[in-house]
Amino acid sequence: MSSSEEIATRKARLTTLATAPHARLLALWQAFGTPPAHEMLRAPEIGTVMVRGRAGATGAPFNLGEMTVTRCSVRLDSGATGHGYVQGRGLEAARAAALIDALAEDGQAEALEAAVLAPLRAEAAAARSSRAAKAAATKVEFFTMVRGE
Repeated sequence: MSSSEEIATRKARLTTLATAPHARLLALWQAFGTPPAHEMLRAPEIGTVMVRGRAGATGAPFNLGEMTVTRCSVRLDSGATGHGYVQGRGLEAARAAALIDALAEDGQAEALEAAVLAPLRAEAAAARSSRAAKAAATKVEFFTMVRGE
């Protein structure tokens, strides 16, 4: 796998973990097995980040506001390092995300993909489809009738 593919894979993994519901992430992580021996490089800590947006997704960027984020970094006994960022105040979720990232970097990516990441991605896709269906149900189409002369 090339360097750019590895980066894209890790980015997708971290995105999935960052946006996952905390309870579901923790449930899947606990079902995966016992956490490996590790050292905390950065204990889970809560902070805020500035969220930026663009009008119409193409306009000039603007500061939308701040959101709460929890981050954590760990190093496994094998030397693999993992980082976890999650939305909100999820100390345990950030720790689990960091451990999942470290294990994936340590060669367990396929097992984690099947046990944790694939279910989270499938649930996120189902939630997006549900929201889209609800929004489509409220769509109103306007038309103009031509008056005869």
